[in-house]
Amino acid sequence: MTQPILQCKRLTKVFGAKTALAEVSLELPKGKIIGLLGPNGSGKTTLIKLAAGLLKPSEGEIRVDGNLPGIETKAVVSYLPERTYLSDWMRVCDVLDFFEDFYADFDRARAVDMLERLDITTSAKIKTMSKGTKEKVQLILVMSRKASLYLLDEPIGGVDPAARDYILNTIISNYDTNATVIISTHLIADIEQVLDEVVFISKGNVVLHSSVDEIREQNGKSVDDLFREVFKC
Repeated sequence: MTQPILQCKRLTKVFGAKTALAEVSLELPKGKIIGLLGPNGSGKTTLIKLAAGLLKPSEGEIRVDGNLPGIETKAVVSYLPERTYLSDWMRVCDVLDFFEDFYADFDRARAVDMLERLDITTSAKIKTMSKGTKEKVQLILVMSRKASLYLLDEPIGGVDPAARDYILNTIISNYDTNATVIISTHLIADIEQVLDEVVFISKGNVVLHSSVDEIREQNGKSVDDLFREVFKC
């Protein structure tokens, strides 16, 4: 049996009096596109930041490809944060240089090709871009790494519906089939068609982990419909 790309054992993260994750036990396989789905404040971003090594567990453990988060895992994880982190003074070519220097697995030619398809020139300044264009640039940078685990936190949250299709196609066509993509979002209907598995998370607890096919066969409904049923107000 192949080792899971992400493994959580009784993973707990507490911020002061708030429990963001409560004893989460979860194994995610290699070679899948997985939706991490839940309402705002459910613990999605906390789990992604723990996997990216940006937070440390309060209790329990998390492993990426068998390793605790650290130097080894940072080399195989490509992380897209929820907020734009590109500096306004940079041009696109500066960001490409930065990624090329920082990540041994960064494929600059792939990034340039995707930028050209969107009519984004490498001389363009970040500060002149719309929020949606900045998000596209960031996604292209992240998907141009040859990573084992892609962690995408709300990659379609700030872009218009037409751009979402492009972004989803970029995700599908630019990851190795042995790699895993975890997409955190609450826009289920927009991404359902690309998902192999889903994890529903609520108030720091995993309430469902299933393949998309099983949900449709066993429940006779879409992931979006099941999500609305599970999380209805």
